[in-house]
Amino acid sequence: MSPAAAPPVALLVALALAGALLAGCGDPGDLRGAGPTSTAVGPTRLWPQVPPAASPAVDYGEADTETVKGVPVPGDDIRKADPVAVFRAEIAAHPDLYTGKGRYAQTARQVARCGGKSARGPACPVLRAYYRDLTGDGRDDMVLGVRMPDHQLGVRTYTVIGHRLTEVMATTDSTLGVEIAGRDVIIRSPSKLAGYEYRTVWSWDRRQRAMLAAKDEILRVGATVPPSGRTSARTPAPSAASAGSR
Repeated sequence: MSPAAAPPVALLVALALAGALLAGCGDPGDLRGAGPTSTAVGPTRLWPQVPPAASPAVDYGEADTETVKGVPVPGDDIRKADPVAVFRAEIAAHPDLYTGKGRYAQTARQVARCGGKSARGPACPVLRAYYRDLTGDGRDDMVLGVRMPDHQLGVRTYTVIGHRLTEVMATTDSTLGVEIAGRDVIIRSPSKLAGYEYRTVWSWDRRQRAMLAAKDEILRVGATVPPSGRTSARTPAPSAASAGSR
């Protein structure tokens, strides 16, 4: 094409703008359907003829609280309470579990050899205490761990209620790990299924004024086998009549 026959630049620009406007007319920006979706289906009740249970299910020790006797909390500061003294108070309050042929008598004998707050030896089963505000009142609470027989771990949580040291959670289980996330205490336990573990989330409940097992689930964590020597089967906690979930 000769230079004389080439279209003017202004004409090319006008044609480009017109094409863009025409293309925009076909896409007003309205919502478009994404195709057919499945119909929402509500829950179907199975065996409606079966009457509701008259008694609670497995006891997790919900709302089992206990005032710790003989352990002062100066100024309601829980950090000033001696963790060893706190657990010794539990031993004194539950002789059926910690003396004679009680299932935790071995632990009680070991605790008897523990030193004071700053003199605990490596053989003492009372582990380091951790402090975190779990109740939301702006003050620290205490999470205490105690090594129990059969590779189990006792986990206890304490707060101050009415100027008294109060145990608001007590559980003992085969344990893979314990974590604090926000105001929750998360306990990981082994499962019989390779590659899975139990996770129980304990959370503060203002109505019960106790830590409740708010979530209990089994999760896949990979093809792993529970460590040898540990109890891989999870056993229900004893009834409240036999000292709750200790």
